[in-house]
Amino acid sequence: MEKVNIVEKLSLFSDYWNPRIVGELNGQQVKLVKFKGEFIWHHHEHEDEMFYVIDGEFTMELRDKNIHLSANEFFIVPRGVEHRPVAINEVSIMLFEPKETLNTGNKKSELTQENLKHI
Repeated sequence: MEKVNIVEKLSLFSDYWNPRIVGELNGQQVKLVKFKGEFIWHHHEHEDEMFYVIDGEFTMELRDKNIHLSANEFFIVPRGVEHRPVAINEVSIMLFEPKETLNTGNKKSELTQENLKHI
């Protein structure tokens, strides 16, 4: 058991769309990721996802509306809902989702990360 310093963990990487695992509990993983640009449209058949903004801002595009999120706000994307994160500038995010959640959900692309690192 040890505490996690989020700022310290975020300083360990600079690439985008590549989540790192920083904790696990009850079959869930806590991940840190940096976004910039547009991700791909996708959904998760069996998992909800929570996006907590640590620093910066981004828009979660849904097919019927857009949700703008800033630091200290979070949004839960329910399972089955197609979504796409878009960040004009770099944003740091904490994800909370089931261990088996694939970052690109039902789509495979060059952005798919299947073997996440623990940091």
